[in-house]
Amino acid sequence: MIEIKDFLLRFGDILLSEEIKKEAVRNVISKTIRMPIKKEDIKIKNGTIYLNIKPIYKNEIFLKRDKIFSLLKEALGRKSPQDIR
Repeated sequence: MIEIKDFLLRFGDILLSEEIKKEAVRNVISKTIRMPIKKEDIKIKNGTIYLNIKPIYKNEIFLKRDKIFSLLKEALGRKSPQDIR
């Protein structure tokens, strides 16, 4: 029989990996546009990055989109997000 703690450890690993992804995305975008972004402003769902930031910063991110995705691919490998919104 599986103990509850073993079951919950699986979810802890999933949450930890999502936090690592958020931190990697935040670092890459912050370095690329040279503006700090809060971790709370980033949401990753189904391979898409959702940003809750000012439109002027989003425009700069969209202009440097290729560079951001190449850096994310280096940092996260094949688990990197595929789209930004």
